Amino acid sequence: MILTTGVACALLVGCFLLLVILRVPIAFALGLATLPVVFLDIRLTPFIIIDRMFQSYNSFILLAVPFFLLAANLMNSGKITDKLIDLARVLTGWMPGGLGHVNVAVSMLFAGISGSSTADAAGCGKILIPAMINEGYDRRFAIAITACSSVMGVIIPPSILMIVWGGVMQVSVGALFLAGAIPGLLIGFSLMATVYGYAKVYNYPITVKPTFKMAFKAFKGAALAMLTPVFVIYGIVAGIVTPTESAIIAAGYSLFLGMVVYKTVKPRDVGPILYDTGRFASISLFAIGTASVFGWLLAYYNVPRLIIEFMVSMEFGTLGTLLVIAFLFLFFGLFIDAIPTIIILGTVLLPVATAADISPIIFAIIGIISLAFGLVTPPYGLCLLISASIGGMNVIQVLREVCIILLPMLLILFLIIMFPEIALWLPKQLMPTAVS
Repeated sequence: MILTTGVACALLVGCFLLLVILRVPIAFALGLATLPVVFLDIRLTPFIIIDRMFQSYNSFILLAVPFFLLAANLMNSGKITDKLIDLARVLTGWMPGGLGHVNVAVSMLFAGISGSSTADAAGCGKILIPAMINEGYDRRFAIAITACSSVMGVIIPPSILMIVWGGVMQVSVGALFLAGAIPGLLIGFSLMATVYGYAKVYNYPITVKPTFKMAFKAFKGAALAMLTPVFVIYGIVAGIVTPTESAIIAAGYSLFLGMVVYKTVKPRDVGPILYDTGRFASISLFAIGTASVFGWLLAYYNVPRLIIEFMVSMEFGTLGTLLVIAFLFLFFGLFIDAIPTIIILGTVLLPVATAADISPIIFAIIGIISLAFGLVTPPYGLCLLISASIGGMNVIQVLREVCIILLPMLLILFLIIMFPEIALWLPKQLMPTAVS
């Protein structure tokens, strides 16, 4: 038989939701949901699934994903995270709620190296959550601020999500990196303002009043690690290296720091680090493959065209369309991992954004920030799950604190929707050809 658009969409979405309810992992649920449509429609064959998955993997830029994950794992295993925490203590520990500010600051520093929010939540959380609890911070607040600050890992460049977005949507990764810098910093400052408010209400302590000697030691210890984002971002923006080559440089440099400079990574540690990296990278890449098949089927049945026609008929305008896009990414981020959502929802909404005269860069930044918030919102909320596990509490128990901390972050998202030039200013200054 030949399936109509309505029947095909009902089968795809219905099967996917059923599998998610049955707690089938997202990557497998996406792939399995395509099988009924492929077998029922005589125009399609099972080889379509293999072909579309292969086509999605046949991308040089996606090689950057495992190498950035490797760099993050090497940073955590090589105790380089400790150097960043020492630097963050010097920079922010003197303010009321010192360790809370340190938590936010180290996430901003780590984001500029790893490109991974989950690596941030796991690596920094293991150190900072117990430290905050021992200093008298409320356990729920310690978990919530760690989870919420870790989302900057995919907003502040370099970012794995931006690399995937650039590869899937054919958008300049360098321009995306630049566009994420100011929004990422604004989110970081909003988190610090929230920490300050909590510190005043609950009388949280100042961690340390740094001396010149302490500051010099901290900067000296973290200086080499902080060169990583310089190599990565400058190399891409200047056109010296591709995103994949920059990821390889970041991984190689992290290995050099761990084994040669700091001597905290031993030869026997390299095997387990590579294994963990390969395991996490395979999960991400498999999700890219199955999501690509799912997204291709939606396009095959003209779902994007129908959505465009609906949006045009509603006359939302540019601002209204951006708000709808943000809402959809926020909603899907509640249930699905960011990478599959980029491939499925991003490719469907890209023509909608184009029809509304929205810059591809702004469309990307709004989507990525919205999806980043999904990392701390149940039921998916991977960063929240990691932080809650470290803190020894149930996710439900910390949900109130997460919602309070998320509010100013959502205001920053709304600010960028209202004033897109906030995100576009840096790309226009440094990569004008990529924006126009």
